[in-house]
Amino acid sequence: MVHFTCDLCGKDLTACGDPRYVVKIEAFPGFDPNEITEDDLDEDPMEAVSQILQRDESLGNEEVATPLRKGFRFDLCPACHLKFIKDPLGKEFLRSFDFSKN
Repeated sequence: MVHFTCDLCGKDLTACGDPRYVVKIEAFPGFDPNEITEDDLDEDPMEAVSQILQRDESLGNEEVATPLRKGFRFDLCPACHLKFIKDPLGKEFLRSFDFSKN
């Protein structure tokens, strides 16, 4: 039998019979293409590719291994799902902290 728990509060979703909500998040770099000019068309694309390949070869293993695209998957109980829908980035939670002014 597959066992599910809420990834936020830890509630056992298998035993209680409550519905389970799945949240999938994908993070990746944005790309906004610039306007193409005549100078862009005059450039040699093979030279640009060669420069990119040379740059990648000079990077350390850690920089190359860093994924540009990352996906996340969470199982949530109904209460945590409702909290997530209301504030997906947790901004209100962060504002609730009241630090003293030492």
